[in-house]
Amino acid sequence: MNESTPPAASIGSAPAPEADIANVVRSLRSFIAETARTKPGRLPPERSLSESLGVSRAQLRKALAALEHEGQLWRHVGKGTFVGPRPPELIDVPELARRTTPMQVMRARFAVEPELASLAALNATASEIGELQEFARGCRAARTWREYEAFDARFHHAIANAAHNLVLLALLDTLNSVRRAVTWGRPRPEGDSPPPTHHSFADHDRIVEAIALREPANAAAAMRAHLQRVEDRLVGRSA
Repeated sequence: MNESTPPAASIGSAPAPEADIANVVRSLRSFIAETARTKPGRLPPERSLSESLGVSRAQLRKALAALEHEGQLWRHVGKGTFVGPRPPELIDVPELARRTTPMQVMRARFAVEPELASLAALNATASEIGELQEFARGCRAARTWREYEAFDARFHHAIANAAHNLVLLALLDTLNSVRRAVTWGRPRPEGDSPPPTHHSFADHDRIVEAIALREPANAAAAMRAHLQRVEDRLVGRSA
């Protein structure tokens, strides 16, 4: 045999090493983190995304499958790839909202969100804690009630995400969908923006502090106290 002829095992393209796929997964995470702030929702098509990352489509598909398994994204044939957990498909949110009262929504929040805060204290990464701090500051700096409500929603969802429990995260997403659809029948608070003494500012700080200190019981208690104040204001109950 000619000495220049390569061994049969080296002929043809070998599958990408696991280390290479891990690098693609890291690149994909970074891409999602960068674009999610400006273009949340659907990722670009595979061809465009593979070109942006400088990887083959086969490598990209393996990385997408890995993140889908983690619940970081979900794919729908014919529609594309979407960031976040797969949404529940069997719940009729409008019908559920029609049969739900604001107080029932609050009771559901009491059942779910303290546990999420507790799990976040155990599982949150440093970057996730930093994100919580950022959203808490956004609530304080809000110039309108609408802006405050947007940051508040992101704050509570970030806690659920930091809990690293996909079932509870899906429950909170469903609860929030119902919450947005329920007619609350309450007047908009006075003023164009939350006052500096708004109770949620200190509440949010206590929740984040307990999560950052890895104190699950205190995180759950702080969330419970926060929700109690929200409920008190909802029904006009004295603190």
